[in-house]
Formats: sequence, structure tokens, C-alpha cells
Amino acid sequence: MAEITISGLRHSYDGDLSDPSRLALKGIDHVWRDGGAYALLGPSGCGKSSMLNIISGLIRPTAGRILFDGRDVTDLRPEERNIAQVFQFPVLYDTMTVQENLAFPLRNRKVAPAAITRRVAEVAEMLDLGPLLKRRASRLGAAEKQKISLGRGLVREDVAAILFDEPLTVIDPQVKFDLRRKLKLVHETLKLTLVYVTHDQSEALTFADQVVVMSDGEVVQAGTPEELYERPAHAFVGRFIGSPGMNFLPCRIEEGEIRFDGGRLSAPGLRRLAGQEGLSLGLRPQALQPADAATGVEGEMVGLEDRGHYRIADVALGGARLKMRLAEGVPAPQGRFPVAFRPGSTLVFAGDRLVGDLADAQA
Repeated sequence: MAEITISGLRHSYDGDLSDPSRLALKGIDHVWRDGGAYALLGPSGCGKSSMLNIISGLIRPTAGRILFDGRDVTDLRPEERNIAQVFQFPVLYDTMTVQENLAFPLRNRKVAPAAITRRVAEVAEMLDLGPLLKRRASRLGAAEKQKISLGRGLVREDVAAILFDEPLTVIDPQVKFDLRRKLKLVHETLKLTLVYVTHDQSEALTFADQVVVMSDGEVVQAGTPEELYERPAHAFVGRFIGSPGMNFLPCRIEEGEIRFDGGRLSAPGLRRLAGQEGLSLGLRPQALQPADAATGVEGEMVGLEDRGHYRIADVALGGARLKMRLAEGVPAPQGRFPVAFRPGSTLVFAGDRLVGDLADAQA
């Protein structure tokens, strides 16, 4: 296992760093601790696969360094980095059996036959592949083939890290859930450094201890799933994570108040932001709730979506439309009604960056 450090990483596929808008990666500094389970999350084209391929050595960065346990590996070939990589589409030998596919990485490294047999049996048991060991890979379905691909990454006991590039994208949802659970159990058992690239927030948030969110070639926030959901440091994280995502309400600070189209809130602690442009309130749907007339801001119910054990109300507040989550058993408001903002969950953003919350501003 290894601690992976990315230092000053910038990359352009044409080698030209002069135009920042054209860079695939725009200056990244980050550390993945030894033995952690990490997800690299972001939309298609944000640079996450480029970053993974630079870590593995498939791509050499235009600028910056990659270090494993403090050792500079930027110029080393993939086979010299002791990295295992699992891709979206399984890379297997269809004419080989499952057992032969799992053993192949070890045979390539001249591992003793007895050790190969032992390790293949251990990995097959972890991934429920035991009954399939004698079957040819060509006769298996997509889920079983991806299990074999995962096993080929896990079979080497000396591997520095295992990198996963959207490995479950083409798998059926229920099978995907089972594989993700199995992979998490494997990590808890072996304590390998795992970096899992995905555009699927549910995969990232349920698999990883720490999630690194990327947008447009930059890391915008890294943290636990709870931190990213409850306190996004950047507006992109608020919008990207959650279903539905965070509401954003344009506002301004005047005379110790947050003022917006349709209402105002006391916020003496935010006087320093008076007159600043580009301010907004960020609120998860559950941060809004029906209130009594004395404390609420007037909104209007314009739609309701039933999601089973909760409902999402579409609320007009001035010229804005916000999503409000109603717990099971809470009556849906009708027409115009007062809306309350939960202070600790009402965040203030300036230029897309988190600067505080309503609870601190009112203290």
C-alpha cells in the first residue's frame, strides 16, 4: 500500500499550458492517505479519468509530480509503479478459466505456484467466485467478468494501490449494489489504498470514506460524504450532490439583514458582506419547512412530487423556485403559506464559495 501525493499537477493534451481554459487539469495538490477508500467524483469531462491515468503512469503530466510514499514516480512506467487498475470494461483473457485469469498477474511476476494457489483461492472466496473457477471467462456474464477484473486487481498482495475507473457503469443496478458492498468489505479486510472514479454520486458516497469532487479540471472539495452533503464548500458541490440538489437563492446584505426577492432574514454577523456582489443562500430541501405566520417568509405551493417515504414540494419564493422536502405524515401546504429557514442549514455563498451560515450570522 502507499500514500499517493499529487503536487502542482497541470495537464494539457497538446502540451500547451498557456491557456488555462483548455487544460484537462488546472493545478491540483492532493494527498490520498495509505489504506484509505477514496472516490473521485465529478461529471463527464471534469478530468477525473485523466488524473487516474496520470497516477497509474498511462499518461505523463505536462507539469507537476506524483509521489508514492514520498518517492517521485512521475517518470516511471506503469509496471514500475506497482499499481493495479480496473477499467469500465473488463480486460480479461476469454479463453482462460476464471482461475487462470486470477493467477495471471502472479505468474507474470514469477510467484511460487503454491502461493498463487493460496492467493487465488482467497480472492475467489472474497468475491464469491469459487464455484466459477474452472469455467472459461467467455461463458460468463458482465457482472461475473467484472468480478474477475476486480479480483485481478486484488490478487497481488504487494500492490501499492488499486485504481478503479468507473468499474460498475455497465452493471445492472441490483448487481452493482452487491458488487459495491463486496468491494467495501474487501477494503475493510485488506486495508488497501483504493481510488474509485465515478460520475455516480450514490456510488461515491456509499463506497468511500473520503470523496474528492472535481469540476472543470479542478478539485473543488474533498471530505466525508456527510461533509459534502451538509456543508458544501463550493456551490457546484451543493448542486451536484443530492437528489434534488441544493437550492440557491440570490441575495444581498443590507443593514445587518439578508435580503432577497420575497423576504429578509436577520444576519448581523454578515455586515462585512454588505454591498458585495454574487451572494446567495444555499439550502438543502430539508432546510425549508412550513412555519407559523409570525416567523416565516411567505411562499406559494406550485407543485408536489411523491417519492415514497417523503415528498418534494415546489415552492415559489418571490421570483425564485425552491425545492422543499416534506417528511412522511407532514401535511402539504396549500396556496400561500409561511416558510421557515433552518439557521444551521442555511448557508451563505459568495462567488460560489461558502462563507458562513445563518446560525453564526444570527449569534
